[in-house]
Amino acid sequence: MQNNSLVVLTLGDVAGQSALDYVCSKLRKLKLLYGADVVIVNGENASKSGGLDGEDAKRLLNSGADVVTGGNHTLRGRRISDAMDEFPEIIRPLNYQSACPGKGHVVITVKNGIKLLVLNVAGQVYMDPADSPFACTERLLNSVEYNVAIADFHGEATSEKAAFARHFDGRINFTFGTHTHVQTADETYLPKGSGFITDLGMCGPVDSILGTDPQVVINRMVNREFSPFTKATGDIKICGAAVTIGLDTGYVTVIKRIQFKE
Repeated sequence: MQNNSLVVLTLGDVAGQSALDYVCSKLRKLKLLYGADVVIVNGENASKSGGLDGEDAKRLLNSGADVVTGGNHTLRGRRISDAMDEFPEIIRPLNYQSACPGKGHVVITVKNGIKLLVLNVAGQVYMDPADSPFACTERLLNSVEYNVAIADFHGEATSEKAAFARHFDGRINFTFGTHTHVQTADETYLPKGSGFITDLGMCGPVDSILGTDPQVVINRMVNREFSPFTKATGDIKICGAAVTIGLDTGYVTVIKRIQFKE
């Protein structure tokens, strides 16, 4: 941990209750292991409800997360609106309708008095209806005071995520993708100093298909048997990235992909 840099640990979608338990038990260890100043976790699939329950979101914060981001399933969670009212560090996509509970961004003060803006947007391609992530982010950046910005782009299309990161190169220091549950090996240092990875991957069962019991998915594809999705069991792997941002320049100097299991 260097005084002239900010290390941000970002973790992908927490998929299910067993993954939530595992992440909560390992967060402080991971923070020490990677020398992180800040921890951001996408929790939109963490709960039994299929979204993010309020109590589970608070568990992530109490276990060491500084900000919990969301996605298209977040608002399915029980009592999530109450938790968002109590803890502004629990956010949902910025480009959802203003009538939705919660907010799409938060500014927290981190080391050296740095104001860190964390925002969450949802994609429009192959996703539920949402406003333009580009337009709403532009409005946000012009209306808040911040020194460093991190964006969680929760989307399906790789091109949409890449376009967003490049459009805001130099204004959003690091953009990471979530939602697909598959980690990509394309960490990129952009021309104006920002960093980008298409998807962090998931925190979930190793023996699964996107966190789901493999046999349920196979039965749907082979036999057209539409049984309810059930979460897989077994060993959990945590996927994400640790990012180093120079405070003098705002440039991303290190993007380290993470796959942690013990």
